[in-house]
Amino acid sequence: MPDTRLRIAVREFSDFENALAEQIALYRDLHPAIEFEAVPLDLHALHSELFEKSGLRSGAWDVAHISTDWLAEAVDEGILEELTPWLHRIPVPDWPQGWSRSIVEPLYFDEKLYCLPWHDGPECLMYRRDLFEDPAEQASFRNRYGYELKPPVTWNQFTDVARFFTRPRQNLYGTMFAAFPDGHNTLYDFALQLWSRGGELYAPLDAPEAIAALDFYRDTIRDTELCYPDAEKLDSTRSGDVFLSGAVAMMVNWFGFAARCDRPGSPLRGKVSIAPIPSNPGNPSVSLSVFWTLGIGSGSKHKEQAYDFLHFLTQPELDKKMVRHGTVGVRLSTWRDPEAQQNTPVYSKIEEISLGARTLPRSRNLPAFAACVNDVVTTALTTKRPSAEILLDAQRRIAAKRITFR
Repeated sequence: MPDTRLRIAVREFSDFENALAEQIALYRDLHPAIEFEAVPLDLHALHSELFEKSGLRSGAWDVAHISTDWLAEAVDEGILEELTPWLHRIPVPDWPQGWSRSIVEPLYFDEKLYCLPWHDGPECLMYRRDLFEDPAEQASFRNRYGYELKPPVTWNQFTDVARFFTRPRQNLYGTMFAAFPDGHNTLYDFALQLWSRGGELYAPLDAPEAIAALDFYRDTIRDTELCYPDAEKLDSTRSGDVFLSGAVAMMVNWFGFAARCDRPGSPLRGKVSIAPIPSNPGNPSVSLSVFWTLGIGSGSKHKEQAYDFLHFLTQPELDKKMVRHGTVGVRLSTWRDPEAQQNTPVYSKIEEISLGARTLPRSRNLPAFAACVNDVVTTALTTKRPSAEILLDAQRRIAAKRITFR
């Protein structure tokens, strides 16, 4: 009989599940006395198990996937084991210099570490290189719009390109957004639209930049000549599946979905590339960094074994093995690996994108703010109320609840 069973709460996603299953199998080859129970949970169920049901504090879960936008809340509630003492006792090789600063810095709170990175995913513009580089498509676009067909730099160009490639009879659409109201996709999209127009999340939600961001977002999603239908029913993983099917010419999404396209057997292998996210003229391109970590529950009765497992996963060869599952390694050695870049060419650009990516506010108020943004987007996509009016109502709720980031 196994001496120890580690229960792991896993973010439900086939690529995550497959990558973690291989890592567990490799660990058990060396430690057969350790048994694992890895349970996939969707986003809401995962958050509920860890926070509302106090699964990490009670010891119901030994290890869990923790999104970086949950970290401040987790640290504030004391549900994660601090890893700094463990690192002093049993150092992780190359930590932290073996990882990008954009990955290391968000994990520390008052110089204390609570999680180790597991899957990275800066947002980027991913596009069908085979379509953009087709001479006939280039000539047709030039004749129609008067400039060259390239990955769009501005949101106006983004609209032109999306309209050009939308051909429902060919089951091809110019773009798509993951607008499923789960409190995550909507917040990420809104943040990118706002930042790329010079706005900030800590500013009043009814600021001019926010109104312009919401107008563009709702207008694009509602326009059947631009966007894949039913965006409000698609989260990021399902939208990634749609892109992988070849039905979309370009979209703003996580780097990992571009990497998936180059897996063996993919219909888009060798046909996808990435570029910076468009912005309004006068504003720099922005990206968003939200990634997945692994943390140990503060109530776990098997912390030593749990830390040994996390320590095992930080090895360079373990991190590199994730790539073949479509998940995204987090070590610089993986990003820079010639074989990884040859098999998945977009890896040659991840370091540049990750270094320039912004992060969401590190605050336990972020989930409450995300819920407000979620309501804003849902109202915008299901009613004809003016964006300014929707955002003003949301700002009043934010003020009433005293949701601040400063």
